[in-house]
Amino acid sequence: MTMTPDEISCQHTGAGEAEIVLHLPATLFWFKGHFAVQPLLPGVAQLEWVMHYASRLLTPDYRFHSIQNVKFQAPLLPENRVTLTLTWLEARQVLAFRYQRHDGDTRHTTSSGKIRLCR
Repeated sequence: MTMTPDEISCQHTGAGEAEIVLHLPATLFWFKGHFAVQPLLPGVAQLEWVMHYASRLLTPDYRFHSIQNVKFQAPLLPENRVTLTLTWLEARQVLAFRYQRHDGDTRHTTSSGKIRLCR
């Protein structure tokens, strides 16, 4: 049982920006027991992945300080394919993120927010 999603692609899309496409296998640890009728990815897992990819791709010398805002609009479910978009606003030391669920050729925002980082 794994805690991390399957990474399909990962690329820098501009200065201070990255886009990661992920597949959420049903065997993810996070789905176990959350919830019995319809498993869904908890917000804490989404935030963990934001910080993981941000430190790897954009902000290696920074760490979590606080959440400025976060909005969970729709659940992420087993077997979903999602795109995580990260934008590092260095002057404000804010990391903006957005998860979008793939539905054929369209994407639907499922969650977004801003996290303040510090050194």
